[in-house]
Amino acid sequence: GKLVQAATRGDGEVGEDVTHNIRTIRQIPLALPADAPPVLEVRGEVYMARADFDALNERQRAQGGKTFVNPRNAAAGAVRQLDSGIAAQRPLSFFAYGLGEVQGVQFATHHAVLQQLKLWGFPVAEQAGIALGASELIAFHQRIGAARDALPYDIDGVVYKVNRLVLQQQLGFVTREPRWAVAHK
Repeated sequence: GKLVQAATRGDGEVGEDVTHNIRTIRQIPLALPADAPPVLEVRGEVYMARADFDALNERQRAQGGKTFVNPRNAAAGAVRQLDSGIAAQRPLSFFAYGLGEVQGVQFATHHAVLQQLKLWGFPVAEQAGIALGASELIAFHQRIGAARDALPYDIDGVVYKVNRLVLQQQLGFVTREPRWAVAHK
């Protein structure tokens, strides 16, 4: 029920241990409720909201420091800092988007995973939803595209995932990429 380790994605097999920096992100619970499973690997994205990024760059300019090119690089660099004090000064945020290893609980769908992650205290993108068929996927992409500039963070596009987890397992992976998910940019 306690945060034990956090790592970057790395090469898909081995990543960097960034636990000391992840502990500084207030949105990530350091302890879980009693109903959480004994082993829970949460996967997600550390990011920096546009307003937070702009404020960080303004502080950097005021202090005569180096400014950052974009929120994605600033967030990635903060997560990989050796000094957690520096990471703690960066306005990092987090979205949970899936699970790795889990013991003691099973889910039927990806949507159910996201709902349970919320109950355990993890932030999940509110735009996540279920679409049935190509026309609903296209409509979802268009809605997100229309709202893109109003989002408080940058996105490249949307990711479609097969909802039923048993089908995800059957489809498997190719190298580092799942066959059950595709990005639409």
